[in-house]
Amino acid sequence: MDVAIIKYNAGNIYSVSYALKRLGVEATITADPELLCKADKVIFPGVGEAQTTMEHLKEYKLDAIIKGLKQPVLGICLGMQLMCRHSEEGDADCLDIFDTEVKRFIPQQHADKVPHMGWNTITDVKGGLFNKQLENKFVYFVHSYYVPVNEYTAATTEYILPFSASLHKDNFYATQFHPEKSGSVGEVILSNFLKL
Repeated sequence: MDVAIIKYNAGNIYSVSYALKRLGVEATITADPELLCKADKVIFPGVGEAQTTMEHLKEYKLDAIIKGLKQPVLGICLGMQLMCRHSEEGDADCLDIFDTEVKRFIPQQHADKVPHMGWNTITDVKGGLFNKQLENKFVYFVHSYYVPVNEYTAATTEYILPFSASLHKDNFYATQFHPEKSGSVGEVILSNFLKL
């Protein structure tokens, strides 16, 4: 299987590559449009800031490439947020694959720490990346911005308020959490993506 990881100015690319290696898949890390378009699966990881990352994607014409991909695409963390219409982080216009906004967590009480960091459960899981056995399983999050629950929500998590832990539309899948850092549960989710 030919899996491509989109190479751009964001961190965390190599931890995704190592997680795939544990599943027996050697991914290609690339920004080459031709390699991205002909891959069987594409992963769009991300740790970084929305506005500067969007500027980078536009500069290298990766924004149009990502939107035009026809094979299964998995956005992770910032990758998921950049697939939305707009982010409050840097007031960034994003890829508009999912017609929804990314908002900043506002602490409601002293115990609410931002960023949301650590293990939390996913609920209301739906098809694609998830099977019913993943309901209420723990996955690993690190983020200060969230996507509200919306028509594309494929899994929900509660921190300060309920938010989208995962999104799905057509061939585009996304997780706010890091499957590559979520142990055996994350491996199941990555395996499910590879089987799509």
